[in-house]
Amino acid sequence: MTRGALMFAFNNEQTDYVKLAAWNAGNIRRHLNIPVAVITDCEDSAKLSEFDQVIHCKPESGGSRYFEDYDQSVTWYNAGRPDAWDLSPWDQTLLLDSDYVVSSNHLGMVLDRSQDFMCYRNAIDITRPAEPFLLTFGNHNFPMWWATVIMFRKTITSGFIFDSMKMIRANWQHYRDLYGIASPTYRNDYALSIALGIVSGHTLQVDAIPWPMPSLVPSTEVKFLCHDSYEVTYRNSENKTKRMTFGGMDFHAMGKRHLETIVESSA
Repeated sequence: MTRGALMFAFNNEQTDYVKLAAWNAGNIRRHLNIPVAVITDCEDSAKLSEFDQVIHCKPESGGSRYFEDYDQSVTWYNAGRPDAWDLSPWDQTLLLDSDYVVSSNHLGMVLDRSQDFMCYRNAIDITRPAEPFLLTFGNHNFPMWWATVIMFRKTITSGFIFDSMKMIRANWQHYRDLYGIASPTYRNDYALSIALGIVSGHTLQVDAIPWPMPSLVPSTEVKFLCHDSYEVTYRNSENKTKRMTFGGMDFHAMGKRHLETIVESSA
C-alpha cells in the first residue's frame, strides 16, 4: 500500500503557494518520513524540485476572498480540493493545506489509524485556547469540520465523501441557500461539513482527528526561532501586546504574509 502527503498549490496575486508547499514538503518528510506530491499549474522545475511527484492541473477559483494580513481581496484558487480522491497517487493520502505547518510527527498517529477518513472537527486559536473558535457556520449553526488536514484511503466511503463535495461545488448557490451561508465564495470547510452530513446519513457521526487543530489568525504575527520553534506576537482581550513561544507543534497559519516571510528567510 502506498502512503504519502498531497498539497494543492496555485499562486494568486499575492501568495506564492508553491513556495509555501515546497518549504512544507521538507518539514513533512523530516517529521513523517513520507513522500510528498503537489497539484499545481506551476511549470518551474526549480520550484518543484522539493516534491516527489508533480501533478499538473488547471486552477479552479472559488471566487475572491478578503485577507486581513494583506488588507485586500485576492483570487481564491481553492475549488479543486474535491478532486483530491481522483488525483492522489497514493492509496492512503494525508491531504494538507500548504499553510498547515508540520513541526512534529503527530500526524503519524493519524496515518496509523484504521479509519477510511479523518479530519479535524475542532480548532483553537493558539493565543486564546479557552475561547470558542469557528465551531459552526451558516444561519443554522451547522457544525464545521476542517478541510485543512484530511487523511483518507481510496475506499468507497471516502469516495462518497469527495463525490458529495463535487456535487456541493457544482450546486454551490443551492447549498448556500439551504445552509444560510452569506458569503458567495466557495469554501472547502463548508463543502466538507455538508458532505460529511450527507454521507453519515445526517447523524454527524464522523471520525475526527482526536485533538483540536492549533491555529493562528491573520492578525497574529509569527516568527521562526529555530528547530521547529516559533514566536507569536498578538493582542489579548484587553488590547495589550503579548508574546509567546511554542515548539514541536503543528499549526494552521491562517495569515499568509508572515508565513511567506519565514519561508523567504529560510531559503
